[in-house]
Amino acid sequence: MGLDQYAFARKGEEENIEIMSWRKHANLEGWMANLYVNRGGKGEFNCVELKLLPKDITRLKSEHLNLATVGGFFWGESSYDKDRQTTEFVTLAEKYLGKGYEIVYTSWW
Repeated sequence: MGLDQYAFARKGEEENIEIMSWRKHANLEGWMANLYVNRGGKGEFNCVELKLLPKDITRLKSEHLNLATVGGFFWGESSYDKDRQTTEFVTLAEKYLGKGYEIVYTSWW
C-alpha cells in the first residue's frame, strides 16, 4: 500500500497515453493537492483526475526542484530520482501539449 501517481496525455474520449508514473513522490502529491484546492476542489485529493493546464506545467517546471516537503500516512518521501522523473515528465507534457493533447494527473493511496 502506498502513494501511486500517474500522468496521462489525453486526446478525446478514447486516447490515453501514460507518460509518467511515480511511487511515493510525496512533495509532488502535495503540489498537485494544493493546485486542486486552489481551483476550488472539495474533499480529499485521492483518486481524482486533475487536468494540468500549460501554465501549470510551466509553473511546475520552475518549482519542481524546490517543492515543499510534505507527507501523508502512505505517501513516503521524495528523492532525487523522483525529481529527475518530474523533469522528464515536464518535457514530455510540453511535447504532448504542443500536439493538442491535454495532460491529466491522478493518484491514489
